[in-house]
Amino acid sequence: RVASPIYLVCASESASSVDKMVKPLVKHNIVKKRKKKFIRHQSDQFMRIARSSWRRPKGIDSRVRRRFKGQIKMANIGYGTNKKYRHVLPNGFLKFRVSNVKELEVLLMHNRKYAAEIAHNVSLKKRKEIVLRAAQLNIKVTNAKAKLTTQENE
Repeated sequence: RVASPIYLVCASESASSVDKMVKPLVKHNIVKKRKKKFIRHQSDQFMRIARSSWRRPKGIDSRVRRRFKGQIKMANIGYGTNKKYRHVLPNGFLKFRVSNVKELEVLLMHNRKYAAEIAHNVSLKKRKEIVLRAAQLNIKVTNAKAKLTTQENE
């Protein structure tokens, strides 16, 4: 079995304009108060909760709940992200999910703040139309190259 990628390009015009895409109006340096994930108490001791997400300890004698020195940190509101930077992508845009070309027209006046993201269930034909129209409207598409590669089985 040999996999050979086939790259489909919508049009020569859109391929060149994708490189010169719009930049965000304001690109903040996003400040994170904490980069490490909050781990669940005793998740290192028990396999059944090893990969589970954060749960607040509720035991009456819990060292973590009572915030003893040297214990794991508990998640609380103080670790929240600044409202200005919340949901901002590393490239400085906010995401806007798009399923068709008509929804893309909404971003016409907001192309410096929002970037379009094509929904996962959009077909290849519609994806090409959306990417082509986005290039005309000067709108950034975060996943413009998604599903444009196919694999052939021999």
